Amino acid sequence: MTSTHMSSQSPKFSPRHPVADFSDRVCFRRKGRKRREPMAPAAKLEGVDKELQKILDAKMDEAPARRRAREAFKEIQLGIDHLLFKTPSDGVKMEEMYVVNSRGLEIFSKSWLPANSPPKAVICFCHGYGDTCTFFVEGIARKLAVSGYGFFAMDYPGFGLSDGLHAYIPSFDVLVDDVMEHYSKVKANPEFRTLPSFLFGESMGGAVLLKVHLKQPNAWTGAVLVAPMCKIADDMVPPKLLKQFLICIAHFLPKKKLVPQNDLAEMAFRDSKKRRLAAYNVIAYKDKPRLRTAVELLRTTQEIERRLKEVALPLLILHGEADTVTDPSVSKALYEKASSSDKKLNLYKDAYHALLEGEPDEMIIRIFDDIISWLDGHSTKTTHI
Repeated sequence: MTSTHMSSQSPKFSPRHPVADFSDRVCFRRKGRKRREPMAPAAKLEGVDKELQKILDAKMDEAPARRRAREAFKEIQLGIDHLLFKTPSDGVKMEEMYVVNSRGLEIFSKSWLPANSPPKAVICFCHGYGDTCTFFVEGIARKLAVSGYGFFAMDYPGFGLSDGLHAYIPSFDVLVDDVMEHYSKVKANPEFRTLPSFLFGESMGGAVLLKVHLKQPNAWTGAVLVAPMCKIADDMVPPKLLKQFLICIAHFLPKKKLVPQNDLAEMAFRDSKKRRLAAYNVIAYKDKPRLRTAVELLRTTQEIERRLKEVALPLLILHGEADTVTDPSVSKALYEKASSSDKKLNLYKDAYHALLEGEPDEMIIRIFDDIISWLDGHSTKTTHI
């Protein structure tokens, strides 16, 4: 295994668009379902000159182009006005790394640790579809590191700064294996191997998290799921015949971008000022989902729905009651069917999908307090169920 380290005490940002997951993109809705009006085209980003715009306009199918865009754009990230970025970083030790995994793919990862004390526990983060483990995650990680936790994140193959065709998932199970491989090595570090370990997943990352747990049922102390995509809502699934048609085409044109999509930032961000910041996620995947990716996500969520009773680790599930991207009833089903006796479901009145990125400041603070309180209460426990 080879690796490249980049250590820094100052924040390094990579843009992230937190709204995208498969159910964001598959826009088949029942008749009578009310739609919000579509967003206006994004305005030119402040601080972007012509030369920088050329970099951002380049095709980002492969990792080198995405890395160039992130490197060129990161200084602008430092000026983002968002609650997540107001947590001081001077008490946080950060490290970025590229590691070649067992499949020969270069994987980007980052860690945030308390600078002046050992961490209480290890948190391993699973990001959503189209996203990267940086930008908004930078603020989430800093908040938890300042609260005493070691926070570890990675970009899946094909996402963010990791190798692979952008947003192409030929096999969800292989993606999950890549996540397990990476985080197993984090947990095996002598500095962390005796600590409690938690999975933390947002949106599609919730599906990744649950698949990791189902493959490693006794490996984790608990899990935090934020608006998880553990089932695609019925009114988001294509009609049966069209679904079978898309599955058939995916065998012959797996990388084609043919699945319908909408830009649903307006549906995910309740706070209009924060909604505008989503445009700063310049390396997010914003095109139509690739056929094989869509089929894999549909197959995976159907499998998870069948296996909810097998979920047996302590759970904190958080969902906005006004979320129209992932249906809150999905989280209710997970809460009701999971076999764990230690589980908690928090539903937030009027909140949208992007709970930690797109809500008013007071709601984000409340949700962080709920997460940290739950983690604190479970970091002293030695049992997993």
